[in-house]
Amino acid sequence: MTANQIRSAYISFFQKHKHAVIPSAPLVPENDPTTLFNSAGMQPLIPYLLGQQHPLGKRLVNSQKSFRSQDIDEVGDNRHTTFFEMLGNWSLGDYFKKEQLSWVFEFFTKELHLDPKRLYVTVFEGNDFVLKDEESVGIWKEIFSQTGIDAKIGERIFTYPANKNWWSRSGIPEKMASGEPGGPDSEVFYDFGQELHLHEQSEWKNQPCHPNCDCGRFMEIGNSVFMQYQKMPDGSLKELPQKNVDFGGGLERLNAAVNGINDVFLTDSFFSLISDLSDRSKTKYGTDQKKTRAMRIIADHMRGAVMMAADGVVPSNKAQGYVLRRLIRRALLYGRELNLWGNWDYLGDIVTPVASMFADSYPEVQKISVMIKGIITDEAKRFGKSVEKGLKEIEKISTVDGKQAFILYETYGFPWELTEEIVRGRGQKVDRNQFEAEFTKHRDLSRTAAAGMFKGGLADHTVETTRLHTATHLLHQALRLVLGNHVSQKGSNITEERLRFDFSHPEKISDAQLGEIELKVNSAIEQNLPVTMEIMGKDQALGSGALGFFIDKYGDQVKVYSVGNSKSGWFSKEICGGPHVSFTGELGHFTIIKEEAVSAGIRRIYAKVTHDTSATHI
Repeated sequence: MTANQIRSAYISFFQKHKHAVIPSAPLVPENDPTTLFNSAGMQPLIPYLLGQQHPLGKRLVNSQKSFRSQDIDEVGDNRHTTFFEMLGNWSLGDYFKKEQLSWVFEFFTKELHLDPKRLYVTVFEGNDFVLKDEESVGIWKEIFSQTGIDAKIGERIFTYPANKNWWSRSGIPEKMASGEPGGPDSEVFYDFGQELHLHEQSEWKNQPCHPNCDCGRFMEIGNSVFMQYQKMPDGSLKELPQKNVDFGGGLERLNAAVNGINDVFLTDSFFSLISDLSDRSKTKYGTDQKKTRAMRIIADHMRGAVMMAADGVVPSNKAQGYVLRRLIRRALLYGRELNLWGNWDYLGDIVTPVASMFADSYPEVQKISVMIKGIITDEAKRFGKSVEKGLKEIEKISTVDGKQAFILYETYGFPWELTEEIVRGRGQKVDRNQFEAEFTKHRDLSRTAAAGMFKGGLADHTVETTRLHTATHLLHQALRLVLGNHVSQKGSNITEERLRFDFSHPEKISDAQLGEIELKVNSAIEQNLPVTMEIMGKDQALGSGALGFFIDKYGDQVKVYSVGNSKSGWFSKEICGGPHVSFTGELGHFTIIKEEAVSAGIRRIYAKVTHDTSATHI
């Protein structure tokens, strides 16, 4: 089976069990400043897991684009990836453990035809907060018995502590933030054969093997989380009013299990990229350990980079843009292992097979693949040339210490690993602690300099700038309505004469689209909608649907400015420091003066408001 076939089979299976299909959310969460990326299908569903009614009901299913930046250093083995698809199904206070575990087992064994004898499961062993999950143990015993398997504890069913069988976005119960939902989970592992554990080159061959062993024999393919608890301010766990099920199954890992391949990079989820790299480097995959690891890292990072760019992220030194930049640069550097250094275009060339891979499930990627290729190629070329300069500079330094290593990093983008590798060839050693200290000092100075500088982009607080500031909110919403929800504010500058608004968008905006954007803004102005302000907690504001793109600049209490009302309908809702007009009719006529590119994936609009309604777009 292919990845597309597995995804389709999963969705169809749960549709038969009366689950509504929901679309994948973007990789970048729209209203959650606590995390850079959606790393699981449950993240966009937090309000519904906490009790809010979902418009499509209590049973949901989807395949969610996910990215886990914390796994970036793990990539290189047979199973870890940064970007992946998470197959998920949810019960929002409907069915619970018995139905969930039975359905998962049925899907694995009947739909995907996995051998039940190769499936092993784990459950929560209990702690001071929650008792051992005896209920799941009993359910699994019954399920396996129906296939003729006597599922004994320690042989087929294994119990583990919270660091293995408890799930929340923050990890174990002790680390959960107040208000965070979580619960015990039950994981399913596929057994690729004990010979992997006993292989003469296995460092675990003389140790006991079990599902969470790192020998490569077992691979987790699914995790049913019983999300029934919420962390309280006093540190205790309280049962939620509804008992939820949150299942996640990595598509790439399922692909490996279904096809009996103990390496996700040999499945169709990756192999077109691996083949390309193998041809370019004239190295057969699997024959050289270091080169095989390099191919895995490049293939993984490029999938992640392409999907990130498709969702509007562009390389930068902050937040999601920094992660994208890191992926591209790491992929480029690992090309040195494959003798590809100096060819800055090869990363851009990989965009095409990635886009083709997701043509059925995410067709929008292929539509903007040329733009994505430009973003990645430009970043690779800039970094490659910078590293070349750094290599010449490092040759001039007889002994490189931690401070000089940081200067190389700051000036030329030299990652620590590259500096360490070069000086190790000289028989030297760089002080990592000194490097980290310089890095921390620089970061703290940057934060101090940034404090107090955020003024919403306003030059002053005159009547004209206040009008234009309100107009940016209308423009922002109009852009999202016309171009899509991937649009997010990247900066603004407002004077008495005009506004300048920077935002994420992958391509030039057509005249027809600009006309439609103007029309929507002016329609909101003509309706003379009220502009109201409410002060509330930051989390409450985001939970209410307010947009917030510079959320780290605000305190715990924020101002939420809403345009419209419950009767006429809300036009926009955004966290902002103000100031604003009281009614949109005060603005006058809105005119776009100019639209242009700022950098790869970032566009800029200049506009003005005037009481001369004869003004036209130029």
